[in-house]
Amino acid sequence: MKAVFMTDRGKVRQHNEDNGGIYVNSSGQRLAIVADGMGGHRAGDVASEMTLTSLKEFWDQTDDFQTADEAEGWLQKYIAEVNTILYEHSKVNEQCEGMGTTVVAAICTDRFATIANIGDSRCYILNESGFQQLTEDHSLVNELVRSGQISKEDAEHHPRKNVLLRALGTEAAVEMDIKTITFEDGDLLLLCSDGLSNKVSVAEMSEILNSGGTLEEKASVLIDKANDNGGEDNITLVIAEYDESNESGMINDD
Repeated sequence: MKAVFMTDRGKVRQHNEDNGGIYVNSSGQRLAIVADGMGGHRAGDVASEMTLTSLKEFWDQTDDFQTADEAEGWLQKYIAEVNTILYEHSKVNEQCEGMGTTVVAAICTDRFATIANIGDSRCYILNESGFQQLTEDHSLVNELVRSGQISKEDAEHHPRKNVLLRALGTEAAVEMDIKTITFEDGDLLLLCSDGLSNKVSVAEMSEILNSGGTLEEKASVLIDKANDNGGEDNITLVIAEYDESNESGMINDD
């Protein structure tokens, strides 16, 4: 397994409220996370950082996942616990009132990848079938698209594009989507905040990920492309590649 994490403030925002990382358990399995905080500085960045820190602590106590059910159960349990941690923190810290974060997380093993998401941070896969989005945005415009009220093209420029229907930490309980896919040699996962997906088209992402070069080079090109196209938001991504020839490789660039 090879993986790279990269984040950038972008060209407009004064602070980076995104967080993310790649963590390895005692069995060499990876947990990749991207979290896009909301609620303003000293709230959004707190929410995303607490999410990352808490999930890392839980992950450090985790052993080998043998089945997808085990991985799905872990994500369900501990993301729900993090939701409680954030919600209770916002209730007792006035400056963090209303804080929340998106989260997309992937447990990557040598047999499968299990992905959970809340909000509009996304996970894509590049494999022999092509490049496709694995997650559904929990956003107002995506619901309008799903119900046929607006087109995908309309959604790209909708004035309420940033309105989320679900976020981590804003309610006492939260629903998440979880799915497991087969992860095979040469397959590549891209996790990202909307600072990337709003600025770089699916075609551009696919072209960059299919190009030559290291994962770090591909990550840099993706971030540069988002900034070239405006860079109005923080940009965060993880790329994970199943590579049987390199089971120890990991790059972590923050």
